[in-house]
Amino acid sequence: MELYQHTVQEIGEMLARREVTAREVLASSAERIGRVENKIQAFITLTLEEAEKTARDLEARDEIGGLAGIPCGIKDNLCTRGVRTTCASEMLENFVPPYDATAVKRLKSAGAVVVGKLNMDEFAMGSSTENSGFFPTHNPWDLTRVPGGSSGGAAAAVAAGEVYYALASDTGGSIRQPASFCGVVGMKPTYGLVSRFGLVAFASSLDQVGPITRTVTDCALVMNAICGHDSMDSTSLKVPVPDYTKDIQEGIKGLRIGFPREYFQKGVDRGVKDTIMEALFKFEELGAVVEETSLPHSEYALPTYYIIAPSEASSNLARFDGVRYGYRDRYAQDTAEMFSSTRARGFGPEVIRRVMLGTYALSSGYYEAYYLKALKVRRLIKEDFDRAFEQYDILISPTTTSTAFRIGEKAEDLLTMYMLDMLTIPVSLAGIPSISIPGGFLNNLPVGLQLMGPPLSERTLLKAAYAFEQATGYHLRTPVLEVYGT
Repeated sequence: MELYQHTVQEIGEMLARREVTAREVLASSAERIGRVENKIQAFITLTLEEAEKTARDLEARDEIGGLAGIPCGIKDNLCTRGVRTTCASEMLENFVPPYDATAVKRLKSAGAVVVGKLNMDEFAMGSSTENSGFFPTHNPWDLTRVPGGSSGGAAAAVAAGEVYYALASDTGGSIRQPASFCGVVGMKPTYGLVSRFGLVAFASSLDQVGPITRTVTDCALVMNAICGHDSMDSTSLKVPVPDYTKDIQEGIKGLRIGFPREYFQKGVDRGVKDTIMEALFKFEELGAVVEETSLPHSEYALPTYYIIAPSEASSNLARFDGVRYGYRDRYAQDTAEMFSSTRARGFGPEVIRRVMLGTYALSSGYYEAYYLKALKVRRLIKEDFDRAFEQYDILISPTTTSTAFRIGEKAEDLLTMYMLDMLTIPVSLAGIPSISIPGGFLNNLPVGLQLMGPPLSERTLLKAAYAFEQATGYHLRTPVLEVYGT
């Protein structure tokens, strides 16, 4: 078994016992990247020289533990000091931040070895990573298929063994959906639990930073490092941060689980439904009480999201005007033309589409008809979850409506593409935590299992996810990239 095939927990223990060195671990990841990156295309920028220096410095420590010395990747919408942060957009192709995002800074303080910035849908707008301004990323389970999005590069890199874990962002499912397609673990924490400072904003009331890992325990370890209050983020929660690994092996006997009937109806592939129903039987075998429940307003989540998120994007992306930083059309004849042509050429078609939609929804005469009404429906969706959690400890559903589809298959079918996130969006609108874990396989492709909980229930979610993971062993299956061509 090669070093890159181990988990964060295993490598951390090996480093602590001095069985391997940080540079040996990095060399294994670097060799893996060199072998498969031409197939996966997960990275926009590699920082192996800086990673080598970090690993060398770590070896001089008397003690090493936690995440110290373990290679990771960062989604390219999280600012990294001295390393370009592009958001997979020509608009920011040459932008080099002078500071680290808080979550990145905390990982570095823990000794993480950052090997590069990961591909994504441009400004996190998309569900397949086909909207990257540079190139699409490929799914390690089948190179003809998408890895999901917008954090497709992060999920693919973890699944392919290029990094042990990745830091990503989730707005409407951008961590959980690619985690589902790539057969890895992805968590969207409670809104405000992880600082958004240094995360390039898409939709500020929805964006959240979280980890993508190979196992549930690894997810808990990364959560320990990145969670906590940050005075630089006005939405950051002032709550104690527990040890998420504590009692994770406790078991789930007596846990009350609800599965919303709306998440198993029209639009969800039959094979996906059957796979998740089998997973629910497994939870019963583990001692949980499983019952059907209802989230009646979830059917309105998709249109609600596609009013709120583009509206906030319209406001947030107004700063990219060619004046302060980023791309500028230097051939424009006047200021007005510079604004217009800079944005037309710097943004890709999906970003332009959403900015236009959001600007329309916020315009005079339409604000109350669209945006304000969407906010009211968002509240109803949140109240549905509140009522459900009065009866149940967690809720369970499929993460996505299907398994990974082929690259280009849905590129022209925007409505179908948007509907891919119909099962993850309600969680984002409610601001509650959720985790996607491997729930089974369908035609040799991973099926994601989504666990949802009330605010700040991450420990319960991790405990339930761990119990299922250990009982099934789906996390032990890995893609065999070598069976495909170069």
